[in-house]
Amino acid sequence: MKNKYIYVGIILALLPILIFRDYTPDNELRYLSIVDEALRNGNFMTFSFQGLIYADKPPLYFWIIMLGKVLFGTHCMLFISLFSLLPALGITHIMDRWVREELPESYREAGIYLMMSCGLFLGMAIVLRMDMLMCLFIVLALRTFYKMWKNEGNHRVQSYLFPIYLFMALFSKGPLGLVVPLASTVLFLLYKRQIRSVARYWGAKTWSVLLLEGGLWFAGVFIERGSDYLHDLLFRQTFGRMVGSFHHAEPFYYYFTSIWYSLAPWAFLFIGVIVTSLVRKKIKTDLQQFFLATLIATFVFLSLVSAKIAVYMLPAFPFFAYLTVLLLPQFRWNRWLGLSVAIPALIFGVALPGFLICTMQKGMEFLKQGFFYAGASLLTVSGLIALYVLYRKKDILRPIRTLVVGLFVAVFVSGWAIPSINSEMGYSAVCTKAMEVSSEKHLSGYHVWKMRRSESMDVFLQEDVCTVSTEDILSDKLNETILMLPSRKLSGEGQLENFFSDKEKYVVGPYLIVVL
Repeated sequence: MKNKYIYVGIILALLPILIFRDYTPDNELRYLSIVDEALRNGNFMTFSFQGLIYADKPPLYFWIIMLGKVLFGTHCMLFISLFSLLPALGITHIMDRWVREELPESYREAGIYLMMSCGLFLGMAIVLRMDMLMCLFIVLALRTFYKMWKNEGNHRVQSYLFPIYLFMALFSKGPLGLVVPLASTVLFLLYKRQIRSVARYWGAKTWSVLLLEGGLWFAGVFIERGSDYLHDLLFRQTFGRMVGSFHHAEPFYYYFTSIWYSLAPWAFLFIGVIVTSLVRKKIKTDLQQFFLATLIATFVFLSLVSAKIAVYMLPAFPFFAYLTVLLLPQFRWNRWLGLSVAIPALIFGVALPGFLICTMQKGMEFLKQGFFYAGASLLTVSGLIALYVLYRKKDILRPIRTLVVGLFVAVFVSGWAIPSINSEMGYSAVCTKAMEVSSEKHLSGYHVWKMRRSESMDVFLQEDVCTVSTEDILSDKLNETILMLPSRKLSGEGQLENFFSDKEKYVVGPYLIVVL
């Protein structure tokens, strides 16, 4: 019952951010633009972006965004965010129940704190992406496999749930949702010297269900868009990314470096406990061995794939956190274990002075908000308390709880300052002002200069924007229209500054609106 209150507290802590923040231009706004285009074109199985085929992602997440647009008449940040946050909480709940037979309540509680405060995992619980949804179905599939392997529950029901979860993971993000469970389960069976039993889990029934579900999906794609889209979906976006990525290409050792900041602030704790346990042969139970097999299989496979970004490692995070928690009871207090928690506590402890220094830097003045100062102060207080408890009481679990509770209270308080910095984060504010000016001045068309990912601004403007060059502006061909640009990019552009000197201008955060 106590764990339920922790989940409620996490939801409440994140609500201000989920309600108030703007969409980021990189991926979030692009997803909305893709959905708007699909709704206009009457597409359901296939998607395009600015008129070009967009087969990068399966339909499931886009359907969720479509549903939100239909229900609310506009894109609702809170509604879409729930499909990142709720899967994150669902993953944590599944992992918590999975380990309950091997852990006392205090360590299970620590597992929730560690999981939900793990840097990239917490970030993906807020950001609008399909990765967390895929991760949920991967965890469900692996949990179902383990129950079948242990002969727990109804095997017949689980034999159908297993491929259904696998397909939903595939349908959420792509091939990663299928390959991670396959590699993890095969490696585990190899370690257990039971590889001959692989057909019990990956046999005719599993592949038949997967082929049936996949066949319906691909048939819908072919009917709606034809063979070109299907070829792009099946080959360019799968094998192309694995063998010779056309973007996100990184060397094989990429995750050996990125994992340290992805797992922050618990990287030293997770990696230290797991590596030490391996060296000292402390990983003995079936559950510990399965979690380790999942980590190794995921890490090796993703390192071999050409396309690499930190978020691709997300399916491994639950197993990093909960393998650590499973192993922690075997460790007595020692200096390196204390240091692995002291480092995050020290970082929290200097949050306020670090934030003060940050606000003094040029271009960071927008962070000078009372709620941010309060949030940084709370982090500092929680860090100092955690350090005191850590070395005074020689306890690991209580400092972890102190740090995480302090983090989420700080996030809640800081979240109320989000509306004041939204113009720095996204394009909603500048587009809203541009539409107001355009309506008042009876202007037509929107143009942009050196604005990143500006093509997705059509989500707010309800029409396409036109990217122009410096020469286009100076040629004086643009008349009776709106021009938007980042103010900082004007530095060194003397001709443009002179050209704009007698024009009507409006400042919106870091952006400038010029009436031409």
